[in-house]
Amino acid sequence: MNASLPAVLAVSAAAVCGAAAGAVLPRAAYRLSVEPEEPWRTACPAGHPLGRGLRGLLGPGRCRACPAGYAAYGPNPAAVSATTALLCAAVALVVGARPELAAWLLLVPLGVLMALVDGAVHRLPDVLTLPAAAGTVALLGVAALLPGAAPGTSWTRALLGAAALTAFYFVLFVVNPAGMGFGDVKLAVVVGAALGWYGWPVLLAGAFTGLLLGAVYGVGLVLLRRADRRTAVPFGPFMLAGALIGVCLGASAA
Repeated sequence: MNASLPAVLAVSAAAVCGAAAGAVLPRAAYRLSVEPEEPWRTACPAGHPLGRGLRGLLGPGRCRACPAGYAAYGPNPAAVSATTALLCAAVALVVGARPELAAWLLLVPLGVLMALVDGAVHRLPDVLTLPAAAGTVALLGVAALLPGAAPGTSWTRALLGAAALTAFYFVLFVVNPAGMGFGDVKLAVVVGAALGWYGWPVLLAGAFTGLLLGAVYGVGLVLLRRADRRTAVPFGPFMLAGALIGVCLGASAA
């Protein structure tokens, strides 16, 4: 029982952190879910300013200045909070109290936010993908220097994985820019580093899973006659889902 105490504490802390992070994502998702070339939203749908700095960027999707009919905007705060908490707890349960857990607990809320934005407007803004890439690489670098990292993990391989997957997605973007956005190429840095940390087989499995999930979703839309072959599909959520599955597989096997 004593041996499992750190893991229990890690899962509990991860769930609390995930719930807190998820509770403040709806405002950011609302502000960033705009079409290309449009400025980030600075007011609620009724025109009331959302504020400046972090307070204006992060928070629940509610406006106190609005009447009841316009009080809510963006994704449901309770659903986002619960989802983020569940994902953080699941990752902590599989990874355990290891140094790399800090990187995953940063990436999960950012991943949820990126999935919300990409799902809404088919866009992965630099303000999300670049910090996610830098934070993941930096935290994995720190984890590699600390004792207790999962056996077989490698920061060098994480960097190589990021480079390899980014190159692969860049080729896809060049071949079919209408079906693959450049934001997906930047997100590949994050996904490649996270998967490469655990090994090349994990990288291949996670990357393939993301591609497969995206393909199944696209085919499903076509079969349901809600899209055709030329309809753009937000691919970021599926890349992130593949990364999550790959990280869990890699951590459980380590």
